[in-house]
Amino acid sequence: MDQRIINLFDEYTHKPLKRDDFLKRLAQLTGSMATALTVLPLLEVNYAHAETVAQQDDRIKTESVTFPGSDTTMKGYLARPAAAGKYPSVVVIHENRGLNPHIEDITRRLALAGFLALAPDALSSSGGTPADETQMRELFGKLDPQKTRENFEKALDYLKTRPESTGKVGCVGFCWGGAMANQLAVHYPDLKAAVPFYGRQPDAADVPKIKAAVQLHYGGLDERINAGIPAYEEALKKAGVPYELYVYEGAQHAFNNDTAPTRYNEAAAKLAWERTTKFLKAKLA
Repeated sequence: MDQRIINLFDEYTHKPLKRDDFLKRLAQLTGSMATALTVLPLLEVNYAHAETVAQQDDRIKTESVTFPGSDTTMKGYLARPAAAGKYPSVVVIHENRGLNPHIEDITRRLALAGFLALAPDALSSSGGTPADETQMRELFGKLDPQKTRENFEKALDYLKTRPESTGKVGCVGFCWGGAMANQLAVHYPDLKAAVPFYGRQPDAADVPKIKAAVQLHYGGLDERINAGIPAYEEALKKAGVPYELYVYEGAQHAFNNDTAPTRYNEAAAKLAWERTTKFLKAKLA
């Protein structure tokens, strides 16, 4: 697909671009509104393909949970191995699409890999992630950055109190959640590992505060996010923060999201996931 179309969709999902304006610009790129509407389903996520680990998989257990946030009661989706025991614990941070079936599936994947995993809903204070995409975008635009970060810190606190937890915590985040994973690395001293996927980098001045090891994943074609890589890497080196950085050539922003057909890159996603689980196991041991 024309890279200009993918870049436009990236702009639509990350900036305050109204849907009508997005469709008009898409029609200009594709030649007509009819063609634009044909292309649109190839760009938007399809949660029919979200389940790679069945919700009823007898190797894991799942539940909906609530826990105290900084200014609200937080909702979340928790998954763990079915066998009794204590497990390293990971907070899963969703994209700017909220807590959806794809993120729940990633949480189950982590449980299957041997982790106690929790996916909080950043929109809990508004009742949770709505089905309506326009409403969801509006709600994300109203989030207070500091309070939202504090709510994810509370999620880490909550995980440590679970009887199934070893007390060692990490996080993995995607897109919006990748930026949040970087912020947790800066602001949560007990964090052992952070794995941001194509997330906005923290300010270089804040990098020396990082106590966690970080593993960074980027799509080679993601120019918007990748512009921040050099300054981040330089700051990590200067601060002596242990890190791994991977750029997957030919991969788009959101290459790990297998419900986004035009951006999903199976080879890159598989390799990044193998690296992620290996890294988390090592750092949370």
